[in-house]
Amino acid sequence: MVLGTSNLPSTSPKALRSLESAYEVCRQETAQWAKTFYLGTMLLPPLKRRAIWAIYVWCRRTDELMDSPEAQARPINELSDRLDGWEEQTKLIFAGKAKDQLGAVMADTLERFPQSIQPYLDMIEGQRMDLNMHRYPTFKELKLYCYRVAGTVGLMTQGVMGLDPAYTSAPWSSSPDPSDAAIALGIANQLTNILRDVGEDRGRGRIYIPQEDLKRFNYSEEDLLAGKLNAEWKNLMEFQLARAREWFTRSEDGVRWLSADARWPVWTSLRLYRGILDAIERLDYDVFNNRAYVSKWEKIIDLPISYLISQTR
Repeated sequence: MVLGTSNLPSTSPKALRSLESAYEVCRQETAQWAKTFYLGTMLLPPLKRRAIWAIYVWCRRTDELMDSPEAQARPINELSDRLDGWEEQTKLIFAGKAKDQLGAVMADTLERFPQSIQPYLDMIEGQRMDLNMHRYPTFKELKLYCYRVAGTVGLMTQGVMGLDPAYTSAPWSSSPDPSDAAIALGIANQLTNILRDVGEDRGRGRIYIPQEDLKRFNYSEEDLLAGKLNAEWKNLMEFQLARAREWFTRSEDGVRWLSADARWPVWTSLRLYRGILDAIERLDYDVFNNRAYVSKWEKIIDLPISYLISQTR
């Protein structure tokens, strides 16, 4: 399903001012809740960065249906009903029928950067997984979850980023498909989130590290819930970090296909988010009592490095 044009937000001066205000809300939310991601968006041209902010806020609204403190106090059947309602509302947005101003910015974004609704429906399905799945027996099952809640973001944003004309302008050219790399980056980001948030997630009764890996490294669920730091935990975390870095590496090849004005922002976001894994190592894997993050100075120092990489790869 791709957005039509018959029910787009009004272009009257008042409506346009309201739309601008809603885009500003999206900017502020992105800056507040996704600081590393926000830095990358600020390197994009204005129209593209606004579109990414709108998509981010849609994703955040989706996530809050399950993970906000208010949502966590509600029964499962009510959360399920809310997800059903949000899916219907999303379908209306793709039909150009926004119910509020944050929906209107998504409708405006989809008009400027048309795309499929499927990644959005897949993300909602990922939230449904959180209704009943609080453990993941294998990495295969976790990978599906990571695709739905984060790999989909790569698919949502790749149309905004655009492809380099060098790959599409010649008559004999065949457009590359960056989808696999976009999904890989989303999965890498989500695996990083999981490792950073182990302590927080255990407080909500959720363990995302696959059960087969806990068994492989002789580290029990009880050990994790107790926040036990031992050699088994460190070996387990070394394995998890190596897996996440492998997914970041898989994503790198696709960046070269992006339009010139998107490569630097994407490299910046990729490198800074991967830096959270380095921060976990510096904490000696104690994510139970600490939150791993990339400092402001590390971000500043990395900007020119990411720029040089974006020009040479």
